[in-house]
Amino acid sequence: MKKILFVCLGNICRSSSAEEIMRQRIVEAGLEHEIAVDSAGILSYHQGELPDNRMRMHAARRGYQLTHRSRPVTTTDFYDFDLIVGMDDRNIADLKERAPGLAEEKKIVRMTDYCRQKVVDHVPDPYYGGASGFENVLDILEDACQGLLEAVRD
Repeated sequence: MKKILFVCLGNICRSSSAEEIMRQRIVEAGLEHEIAVDSAGILSYHQGELPDNRMRMHAARRGYQLTHRSRPVTTTDFYDFDLIVGMDDRNIADLKERAPGLAEEKKIVRMTDYCRQKVVDHVPDPYYGGASGFENVLDILEDACQGLLEAVRD
């Protein structure tokens, strides 16, 4: 089974949304016995919390139910997951600093590298923005998750 971990700063907006969007894409493709997903945050500040209410509301409008409870990235994650997907340069840098070795560092990839339609270099953090920021993040993640699914399937 291929295991994918999505990571953002607090695990309450971007990574938790990516996890659920990808989960739905996996189920739609009939690959739920071949690909598993989870998400985590660089920080443990929101540990145990549900995703941000605004993100849950915007996601629900698109048919996604965000129920993941925030958790921080652990050293074990670097061994347990095949891909560790960061949302922005800061997440990528933090993950590389925490990677226990070169083999584990090679598992770290950028979410937007899988975009097929959107031309963006990171998934922006919508936390301090308005409604359009949450919608933009969902647009980017839907595109990138489809590209990631195709890449993992091939």
